[in-house]
Amino acid sequence: MKGNDKVIDLLNKQLTLELTSMDQYLAHSKIYEDWGINKLHQKLTHEYEEELAHSNLLIERILFLEGSPDTASREKIHIGNNVSQMLSNDLEAERTVAKSLKNLIAVCEQERDYETRLILQKLLDDTEMDHIFWLEQHLGLIEKLGLQNYVQSQMDANV
Repeated sequence: MKGNDKVIDLLNKQLTLELTSMDQYLAHSKIYEDWGINKLHQKLTHEYEEELAHSNLLIERILFLEGSPDTASREKIHIGNNVSQMLSNDLEAERTVAKSLKNLIAVCEQERDYETRLILQKLLDDTEMDHIFWLEQHLGLIEKLGLQNYVQSQMDANV
């Protein structure tokens, strides 16, 4: 089914953002693992896997619409030097993803591509209710507990 070129173009831009977030989560996950902050390593590994799933959904939709998925493009990733920076950078990336999704959903509505809109609404829900909420919550914990106490809380007792 030949899709709308504008929608396909914006889906590819969204794919770029999802793949960029995936790369950033992978890098941060591996840094947390190296530092021995295992709970954050596990959480960010999960976030990486969710971004991969989002990317897969976008690729499948682009292909269904007879477009060509751009799996090579990335935005600049922002790696932090400490836990606070890393979480803040991830939050900023997720906010960018959410803003782009909202714009793309509006375009799908205008173009009457309701099935793509449904897929994107699921991604937006994951982005806002899972990723952004968790990041805001944990940045709030850093403010309340202090960075050292927060980091200690994210380490496994078995290590």
